[in-house]
Amino acid sequence: MKTTPLHLALIGDYNPEVIAHQAIPLALQQAADMLNLTVHVQWLDTDALPESLHGFDGFWCVPASPYRDSDGALRAIRFAREHKRPFLGTCGGFQHAVLEYARNVLGWADAEHGELAPNAKRAVITPLNCALVEATENVRLVPYTRAAEAYGGLDLNEGYRCRYGINPECLNALLQGDLIASGHDCTGDVRAVELLNHPFFVATLFQPERAALKGITPPLAIALLKACQTVSA
Repeated sequence: MKTTPLHLALIGDYNPEVIAHQAIPLALQQAADMLNLTVHVQWLDTDALPESLHGFDGFWCVPASPYRDSDGALRAIRFAREHKRPFLGTCGGFQHAVLEYARNVLGWADAEHGELAPNAKRAVITPLNCALVEATENVRLVPYTRAAEAYGGLDLNEGYRCRYGINPECLNALLQGDLIASGHDCTGDVRAVELLNHPFFVATLFQPERAALKGITPPLAIALLKACQTVSA
């Protein structure tokens, strides 16, 4: 496996006041220390992405959307998906991973995010029935998924700061191919998805990075770095 430093891109518009933005670098450092790795983390603003993304071993699309440039976020997600680079999306990253898949895999050119286009005919991301702002919620993972493998169990309690999720009217069509649901809340609503036939492509509506602020290394941060190490070996 690769022993030279890993290079990880954080896709999102950095804001030091955002809890997730405080937590993610800490989560990655904790995971790197646990794995005895050196990881160089670079924030990439959505409106200032470099022309080439080939220099990055993995990607994390972070919370705090709407982004300044949604298309920039979608370009980075598409790169990670098509080039088989390990990818983690949390909160806004989850929403945009689903949107990118709808547009570029399913061919839904009119797919939109309801926060950006509330009157769109095909909004694949719409307001949650109950907003999850500074809330915690039980999540049940699907066995044998990447998420379940990372956590080593199926039952979680995770934190959120989120108002949007997958439009229930689009759900069945979204999950007809390689995109699968890997986690649900207690009512059965999707809280995590991942891609089949990809080394590591996981997205969660919850924010697992928050655990790092309590001194707990998030399992998905460990899994992301392990995948980067394996893919780039």
